[in-house]
Amino acid sequence: MMGDLFDSVPEPPIAEQLENLKGQLRHHNYRYYVLDDPDVPDAEYDRLFRELQKLEAQHPELLTSDSPTQRVGDQPLSKFDEVVHAIPMLSLGNVFSEKELTDFNQRVIQGLGVDQADYCVEPKLDGLAISLRYEDGKLVQGATRGDGATGENVTQNIRTIQAIPLKLIGNDYPQILEVRGEVFMPKAGFDALNERQREKGEKSFANPRNAAAGSLRQLDPRITTTRPLSFYCYGMGEISDDIALADNHYERLMGLKNWGLPVSSEIQRVNGSEGCLSYYKQIGEKRDALPYEIDGVVYKVNSLSQQDELGFVSRAPRWATAHKFPAQEELTILNDVEWQVGRTGAVTPVARLEPVFVGGVTVTNATLHNMDEIKRKGVMIGDTVIVRRAGDVIPEVVGAVISKRPKTAKEILLPKHCPDPACGADVVRTEGESAARCSGGLSCPAQRKEAIKHFASRKAMDVEGLGDKLVEQLVDAGLVHNPADLFALKLEQLSGMERMGEKSAQNMIDGLDKSRTTTLPRFIFALGIRDVGETTARTLALHFCNLKSIIDSEEEQLIEVPDVGPIVAASIHNFFRQPHNIEVVEQLVNEAKISWPIIEMSDSAIETEYSGKSFVLTGTLSKMSRQQAKELLQSLGAKVVGSVSKKTDYLVAGEAAGSKLTKAESLGITVLSEEDLLAIFNNHQLHVTDS
Repeated sequence: MMGDLFDSVPEPPIAEQLENLKGQLRHHNYRYYVLDDPDVPDAEYDRLFRELQKLEAQHPELLTSDSPTQRVGDQPLSKFDEVVHAIPMLSLGNVFSEKELTDFNQRVIQGLGVDQADYCVEPKLDGLAISLRYEDGKLVQGATRGDGATGENVTQNIRTIQAIPLKLIGNDYPQILEVRGEVFMPKAGFDALNERQREKGEKSFANPRNAAAGSLRQLDPRITTTRPLSFYCYGMGEISDDIALADNHYERLMGLKNWGLPVSSEIQRVNGSEGCLSYYKQIGEKRDALPYEIDGVVYKVNSLSQQDELGFVSRAPRWATAHKFPAQEELTILNDVEWQVGRTGAVTPVARLEPVFVGGVTVTNATLHNMDEIKRKGVMIGDTVIVRRAGDVIPEVVGAVISKRPKTAKEILLPKHCPDPACGADVVRTEGESAARCSGGLSCPAQRKEAIKHFASRKAMDVEGLGDKLVEQLVDAGLVHNPADLFALKLEQLSGMERMGEKSAQNMIDGLDKSRTTTLPRFIFALGIRDVGETTARTLALHFCNLKSIIDSEEEQLIEVPDVGPIVAASIHNFFRQPHNIEVVEQLVNEAKISWPIIEMSDSAIETEYSGKSFVLTGTLSKMSRQQAKELLQSLGAKVVGSVSKKTDYLVAGEAAGSKLTKAESLGITVLSEEDLLAIFNNHQLHVTDS
C-alpha cells in the first residue's frame, strides 16, 4: 500500500521540468505582449506550449491554475456574479478644446498652489474598463467597471486573453495588487473577426469597442477565447502595503510593465498644458497608424501626493481629464439614396444625409457599398442612421437605429436601368457578385467618363493638364467618346472649353504628346480592364512581352500567368473579344502612335528567390520612397500588394507601422525592416537612387 502511494508521486525532475517550461512561456509572453519584442519564432513558442501540455496531461496532479495552458474557456455561466470594487472605478471628466484644456490645467495649478504641473499622458483606448486582482502574484479575479461601485465577475473570460498574465513576473510585487486597464480589440483582429462573421452569415460588429465589450461579456467563455482581445494597464486600485511603490503615476505604470503587465508604449511625461496639447496633436497625427482604436488622450497629474491633494469632485478626479477627439460616429437622417456608375459599370448606392459634423468634417454623403450591405445593415430611406468617418476613409453608413424608424420609411431598391439618363441600359447582377453593373459599356456616358479619367490618371498614361472636370466637359460636349479621341483634339477645341485658355489648352496638348511614349504595363493598366491592377498589368507584360500575344491569348494561357486566376483571366479574355475595345486599342497604337520599349524575353525570364512572392509595404521608409521599393521588388519578380492576408509572404515595416504589422504578426508572416530590404537589393546588385 505504502509502495503504491510512493510510486504515484512523480520524480522531482518532472516537476522542475514543468516549472521550467512555464517560466519560459511566461518569459516569451512578456517579450511578445509587454515588450513587443519576441525573441523566438512562433513555431518555437508552439513547441514549448505543446510540450507543457503533454507533461501536464501525463501528470494532472501537477497542473496549476496559473499555467500558460489554462486559458481555454470553462463551462458556460448562467449569469455573471457581482463584484464590489474595494476602491470605486471612477469616470473621467472631458475637455474638447484647447481652452477647456487650459482651464483644466489652471484649476490644477491653483489647487496645488504651484506655477506648473507635470502630467502623465496616454492614449484613451476605445475599449472596456477592467479591474484585475492578483493575490501572491496570481490572477484571482477580473471584473468590469459596471457602475463604478459594482461590476460583473468576468474572470473566466479574462483568463482567455493572452495579453493578461495569469502569474506576475518576479517576486517584488504586493501581496494584493489590483490592476486597472482597458480590454480592447486591435484593428487587425477586428477586421478578421468581421470577415469570419460574414463568412458564417452572421452579423458583423459595428466597431472594435462593441466587439470587445460583446466578446468579454459572453456567458460562454469558449466563445471569448476565439475573439482577438488584448489589454493595456492604465493604473492601480487596491494595493497591500507590504511593498514600497513609486510615488508617481508614470513609474508605477513602468512597475506594472516589469511585473509582466502590458502598458501602452505611447505613454509619456509632459509639462503643463503646452506639453499636453503637443502630445494631443502628436497622437492625433498618428492615430490612424496605431494598431488599435483611440478616441482621445488622458492627462493625469503625475505626482500621487498631488493627486491626493487635489482629490475628487462628484464621481471624477480633479487631477485627471480626457481630451476627446472629434467624434468618428454620429447620428443623422438618411434623406435619400442616389446611384453612381463607376468605370467598370458598377452601380453604387450613395446615401444623401442630413448634414452632420463627424470626424472633424461636415458629412452630407456616405457610401452604402452595395445591395448586400444595405440588406445586412437593414437601412431604409428616412431612417436615423449611424455615420462613421475615420481619418481619410470615405464616410460610411454603419447601420440604422430601428427604434427611431418613421412609418414613412421606404425600402431601398436596386434600379432596373442605368441611373445615367443618357444611357438607360439594363442593370444586371451576376450570380456570386455583390456589385450590380450597367450593361451599357462605353456607350454609357458615365462609364465613358470614368474610363477616360482612369486612362489619363498618374499611374496609367499620366496625361498632364487633363483633370476630371475637363474630361466631363469633353464627353458632355461630344468631343471625346473614347480614350483614342483625346489624341485627335485640336488647340481651338480645347481653348473654347470653360475655364480653358490658350495656354492651358497648349499645356494639355503637350501633355498628350508626352504621354504617347509609355511602357507596356502602364498601357495595359490604362485600358481599364476589369480586375487588372498595376501589378497584374506588369505581370502580363513580363509574361507575354508584347500586346498582340496578350490580345490573342485564350483563358487557359492567361491562367498560366502568375497571380492570374480564372476570374481575372475571363475579364482579360472578354475585354479583348469586344470589337469596340479592339478598335480603340488599334486607334491608340496606329493613329495616336502610342509606343513603349520592346520587352525582351530575357527580361521576363529572370528568376530570383523572390519571384512570385507577395510583399506588403507599411510605415515610413527613410532611405527610399515606397514607390522605389515597390519597383525594385517588382524587378526581382515579386508582387507588391496593398493589404495583408494569409497569402502574404513578407511585410516590410518602416517607422510607425500600424495595423498591417499587427495583422502580419498574428498570421506569422515574415517581417522585414528597411535594412533587411536594402540587404536584399544589395545582394542582387540593385541600388536605391536619390528621389
